[in-house]
Amino acid sequence: RIFSFLDVVTLCRCAQVSRAWNVLALDGSNWQRIDLFDFQRDIEGRVVENISKRCGGFLRKLSLRGCQGVGDNALRTFAQNCRNIEVLNLNGCTKITDATCTSLSKFCSKLRHLDLASCTAITNLSLKALSEGCPLLEQLIISWCDHVTKDGIEALVRGCGGLRVLSLKGCTQLEDEALKFIGAHCPELVTLNLQTCLQITDDGLITICRGCHKLQSLCASGCSNITDAILNALGQNCPRLR
Repeated sequence: RIFSFLDVVTLCRCAQVSRAWNVLALDGSNWQRIDLFDFQRDIEGRVVENISKRCGGFLRKLSLRGCQGVGDNALRTFAQNCRNIEVLNLNGCTKITDATCTSLSKFCSKLRHLDLASCTAITNLSLKALSEGCPLLEQLIISWCDHVTKDGIEALVRGCGGLRVLSLKGCTQLEDEALKFIGAHCPELVTLNLQTCLQITDDGLITICRGCHKLQSLCASGCSNITDAILNALGQNCPRLR
Protein backbone atom coordinates (compact mmCIF):
# COMPACT_ATOMS: atom_id res chain seq x y z
CA ARG A 1 0.00 0.00 0.00
CA ILE A 2 2.91 2.36 0.62
CA PHE A 3 3.58 2.58 -3.10
CA SER A 4 0.06 3.86 -3.76
CA PHE A 5 0.90 7.13 -1.96
CA LEU A 6 3.98 7.92 -4.06
CA ASP A 7 4.14 10.33 -6.99
CA VAL A 8 5.26 9.43 -10.51
CA VAL A 9 8.90 10.40 -10.03
CA THR A 10 9.27 8.47 -6.78
CA LEU A 11 7.59 5.39 -8.22
CA CYS A 12 9.99 5.40 -11.16
CA ARG A 13 12.95 5.68 -8.80
CA CYS A 14 11.65 2.83 -6.66
CA ALA A 15 11.27 0.68 -9.76
CA GLN A 16 15.03 0.87 -10.26
CA VAL A 17 15.94 -0.46 -6.80
CA SER A 18 15.41 -4.16 -7.49
CA ARG A 19 13.31 -6.57 -9.51
CA ALA A 20 10.88 -7.03 -6.65
CA TRP A 21 10.45 -3.29 -6.20
CA ASN A 22 10.11 -2.89 -9.95
CA VAL A 23 7.11 -5.22 -9.97
CA LEU A 24 5.53 -3.48 -7.00
CA ALA A 25 6.18 0.07 -8.14
CA LEU A 26 4.91 -0.50 -11.68
CA ASP A 27 1.74 -2.27 -10.62
CA GLY A 28 -1.17 -0.50 -12.29
CA SER A 29 -3.04 -0.04 -9.00
CA ASN A 30 -0.38 2.48 -7.89
CA TRP A 31 -0.99 4.67 -10.92
CA GLN A 32 -4.51 5.96 -10.38
CA ARG A 33 -3.52 9.65 -10.57
CA ILE A 34 -0.81 10.86 -12.95
CA ASP A 35 0.31 14.43 -13.66
CA LEU A 36 2.91 14.75 -16.42
CA PHE A 37 3.04 18.56 -16.61
CA ASP A 38 6.60 18.68 -15.25
CA PHE A 39 7.70 16.41 -18.10
CA GLN A 40 5.66 18.04 -20.87
CA ARG A 41 8.60 18.61 -23.21
CA ASP A 42 9.59 14.96 -23.09
CA ILE A 43 6.17 13.35 -23.39
CA GLU A 44 5.34 11.85 -26.77
CA GLY A 45 2.46 9.71 -27.88
CA ARG A 46 4.21 6.40 -27.23
CA VAL A 47 4.69 7.36 -23.56
CA VAL A 48 0.96 7.90 -23.14
CA GLU A 49 0.24 4.62 -24.90
CA ASN A 50 2.62 2.72 -22.62
CA ILE A 51 1.16 4.33 -19.51
CA SER A 52 -2.35 3.43 -20.60
CA LYS A 53 -1.37 -0.19 -21.13
CA ARG A 54 0.35 -0.30 -17.75
CA CYS A 55 -2.47 1.37 -15.78
CA GLY A 56 -5.51 0.11 -17.65
CA GLY A 57 -8.72 0.35 -15.69
CA PHE A 58 -6.94 1.59 -12.56
CA LEU A 59 -6.30 5.08 -13.90
CA ARG A 60 -8.82 7.68 -12.71
CA LYS A 61 -7.02 10.99 -13.24
CA LEU A 62 -4.50 12.03 -15.89
CA SER A 63 -3.01 15.43 -16.65
CA LEU A 64 -1.22 15.91 -19.96
CA ARG A 65 -1.32 19.69 -19.67
CA GLY A 66 1.14 21.27 -22.06
CA CYS A 67 2.16 17.97 -23.69
CA GLN A 68 2.24 19.23 -27.27
CA GLY A 69 3.75 16.02 -28.60
CA VAL A 70 0.64 13.97 -27.84
CA GLY A 71 -1.88 13.48 -30.64
CA ASP A 72 -5.09 11.68 -31.54
CA ASN A 73 -3.60 8.21 -32.08
CA ALA A 74 -2.07 8.06 -28.62
CA LEU A 75 -5.28 9.26 -27.01
CA ARG A 76 -7.31 6.69 -28.88
CA THR A 77 -5.11 3.96 -27.41
CA PHE A 78 -5.43 5.66 -24.03
CA ALA A 79 -9.23 5.77 -24.25
CA GLN A 80 -9.41 2.11 -25.21
CA ASN A 81 -7.25 1.03 -22.27
CA CYS A 82 -8.35 3.44 -19.53
CA ARG A 83 -12.12 3.23 -19.59
CA ASN A 84 -12.54 4.26 -15.95
CA ILE A 85 -10.90 7.65 -16.41
CA GLU A 86 -12.84 10.40 -14.63
CA VAL A 87 -10.57 13.46 -14.86
CA LEU A 88 -8.57 14.28 -18.00
CA ASN A 89 -6.56 17.46 -18.57
CA LEU A 90 -5.51 18.06 -22.18
CA ASN A 91 -4.94 21.80 -21.81
CA GLY A 92 -2.52 22.97 -24.48
CA CYS A 93 -2.33 19.62 -26.30
CA THR A 94 -2.44 21.43 -29.61
CA LYS A 95 -2.16 18.34 -31.82
CA ILE A 96 -5.46 16.83 -30.82
CA THR A 97 -8.58 17.17 -32.94
CA ASP A 98 -12.20 16.04 -32.85
CA ALA A 99 -10.94 12.47 -33.25
CA THR A 100 -9.80 12.49 -29.62
CA CYS A 101 -13.24 13.45 -28.33
CA THR A 102 -14.77 10.79 -30.54
CA SER A 103 -12.52 8.22 -28.86
CA LEU A 104 -13.39 9.51 -25.39
CA SER A 105 -17.07 9.36 -26.26
CA LYS A 106 -16.78 5.77 -27.44
CA PHE A 107 -14.75 4.35 -24.57
CA CYS A 108 -14.80 6.70 -21.54
CA SER A 109 -18.39 6.98 -20.37
CA LYS A 110 -17.33 7.71 -16.77
CA LEU A 111 -15.56 10.95 -17.68
CA ARG A 112 -16.54 13.81 -15.36
CA HIS A 113 -13.92 16.54 -15.83
CA LEU A 114 -12.35 17.41 -19.19
CA ASP A 115 -10.01 20.31 -19.96
CA LEU A 116 -9.55 21.10 -23.65
CA ALA A 117 -8.36 24.69 -23.24
CA SER A 118 -6.25 25.94 -26.15
CA CYS A 119 -6.94 22.80 -28.18
CA THR A 120 -7.73 25.04 -31.10
CA ALA A 121 -8.64 22.32 -33.61
CA ILE A 122 -11.67 21.31 -31.54
CA THR A 123 -15.02 21.99 -33.23
CA ASN A 124 -18.72 21.35 -32.70
CA LEU A 125 -18.14 17.70 -33.62
CA SER A 126 -16.27 17.20 -30.34
CA LEU A 127 -19.12 18.61 -28.28
CA LYS A 128 -21.63 16.44 -30.11
CA ALA A 129 -19.48 13.36 -29.43
CA LEU A 130 -19.14 14.19 -25.74
CA SER A 131 -22.89 14.69 -25.42
CA GLU A 132 -23.51 11.23 -26.85
CA GLY A 133 -20.92 9.25 -24.91
CA CYS A 134 -20.08 11.14 -21.70
CA PRO A 135 -23.39 11.83 -19.92
CA LEU A 136 -21.73 12.20 -16.50
CA LEU A 137 -19.65 15.20 -17.57
CA GLU A 138 -19.68 17.86 -14.83
CA GLN A 139 -16.80 20.12 -15.82
CA LEU A 140 -15.78 21.13 -19.33
CA ILE A 141 -13.17 23.73 -20.22
CA ILE A 142 -13.01 24.69 -23.89
CA SER A 143 -11.37 28.10 -23.51
CA TRP A 144 -9.92 29.47 -26.76
CA CYS A 145 -11.59 26.76 -28.86
CA ASP A 146 -12.86 29.41 -31.21
CA HIS A 147 -14.36 27.07 -33.80
CA VAL A 148 -17.18 26.25 -31.38
CA THR A 149 -20.58 27.77 -32.17
CA LYS A 150 -24.09 27.66 -30.75
CA ASP A 151 -24.74 24.37 -32.57
CA GLY A 152 -22.01 22.66 -30.58
CA ILE A 153 -23.24 24.13 -27.31
CA GLU A 154 -26.79 22.98 -28.05
CA ALA A 155 -25.62 19.41 -28.68
CA LEU A 156 -23.45 19.43 -25.55
CA VAL A 157 -26.05 20.62 -23.06
CA ARG A 158 -28.78 18.34 -24.38
CA GLY A 159 -26.65 15.33 -23.51
CA CYS A 160 -24.73 16.67 -20.50
CA GLY A 161 -27.37 18.43 -18.42
CA GLY A 162 -25.42 17.84 -15.21
CA LEU A 163 -22.68 20.33 -16.09
CA ARG A 164 -21.53 22.32 -13.08
CA VAL A 165 -18.47 24.11 -14.48
CA LEU A 166 -18.27 25.43 -18.03
CA SER A 167 -15.52 27.66 -19.40
CA LEU A 168 -16.15 29.24 -22.79
CA LYS A 169 -13.48 31.89 -22.46
CA GLY A 170 -12.32 33.13 -25.84
CA CYS A 171 -15.00 31.26 -27.81
CA THR A 172 -15.63 34.33 -29.91
CA GLN A 173 -18.26 32.84 -32.23
CA LEU A 174 -20.77 32.27 -29.45
CA GLU A 175 -23.94 34.36 -29.50
CA ASP A 176 -26.93 34.78 -27.20
CA GLU A 177 -28.56 31.67 -28.68
CA ALA A 178 -25.82 29.52 -27.14
CA LEU A 179 -26.52 30.98 -23.70
CA LYS A 180 -30.22 30.29 -24.12
CA PHE A 181 -29.46 26.60 -24.61
CA ILE A 182 -27.29 26.60 -21.47
CA GLY A 183 -29.99 28.34 -19.44
CA ALA A 184 -32.59 25.84 -20.58
CA HIS A 185 -30.60 22.64 -19.99
CA CYS A 186 -28.00 23.25 -17.23
CA PRO A 187 -29.83 23.84 -13.93
CA GLU A 188 -26.84 22.54 -11.93
CA LEU A 189 -24.39 25.09 -13.35
CA VAL A 190 -22.24 26.70 -10.64
CA THR A 191 -19.40 28.32 -12.60
CA LEU A 192 -19.57 29.94 -16.04
CA ASN A 193 -16.71 31.77 -17.77
CA LEU A 194 -17.67 33.89 -20.78
CA GLN A 195 -14.63 36.14 -20.85
CA THR A 196 -14.11 37.80 -24.26
CA CYS A 197 -17.22 36.19 -25.76
CA LEU A 198 -17.68 39.45 -27.60
CA GLN A 199 -21.04 38.82 -29.24
CA ILE A 200 -23.16 38.07 -26.18
CA THR A 201 -25.61 40.66 -24.86
CA ASP A 202 -28.02 41.17 -21.98
CA ASP A 203 -30.58 38.89 -23.64
CA GLY A 204 -28.33 35.85 -23.47
CA LEU A 205 -27.12 36.44 -19.94
CA ILE A 206 -30.63 37.03 -18.64
CA THR A 207 -31.61 33.54 -19.79
CA ILE A 208 -28.64 32.19 -17.85
CA CYS A 209 -29.82 34.02 -14.74
CA ARG A 210 -33.33 32.63 -15.08
CA GLY A 211 -32.29 29.05 -15.73
CA CYS A 212 -29.16 28.62 -13.59
CA HIS A 213 -30.23 29.56 -10.06
CA LYS A 214 -27.29 27.71 -8.46
CA LEU A 215 -24.76 29.95 -10.21
CA GLN A 216 -21.97 31.06 -7.87
CA SER A 217 -19.34 32.41 -10.25
CA LEU A 218 -19.82 34.29 -13.52
CA CYS A 219 -17.05 35.91 -15.55
CA ALA A 220 -18.14 38.25 -18.35
CA SER A 221 -14.96 40.31 -18.57
CA GLY A 222 -14.49 41.85 -21.98
CA CYS A 223 -18.14 41.37 -22.95
CA SER A 224 -18.71 44.96 -23.97
CA ASN A 225 -22.34 44.54 -25.04
CA ILE A 226 -23.76 43.88 -21.58
CA THR A 227 -25.26 46.58 -19.38
CA ASP A 228 -26.33 47.20 -15.80
CA ALA A 229 -29.53 45.27 -16.49
CA ILE A 230 -27.57 42.09 -15.85
CA LEU A 231 -26.84 43.10 -12.28
CA ASN A 232 -30.56 43.31 -11.59
CA ALA A 233 -31.19 39.92 -13.18
CA LEU A 234 -28.39 38.33 -11.17
CA GLY A 235 -29.70 39.83 -7.95
CA GLN A 236 -33.20 38.50 -8.55
CA ASN A 237 -32.32 35.02 -9.78
CA CYS A 238 -28.89 33.95 -8.50
CA PRO A 239 -28.81 34.29 -4.70
CA ARG A 240 -25.69 32.10 -4.36
CA LEU A 241 -23.51 34.36 -6.49
CA ARG A 242 -20.24 35.23 -4.77
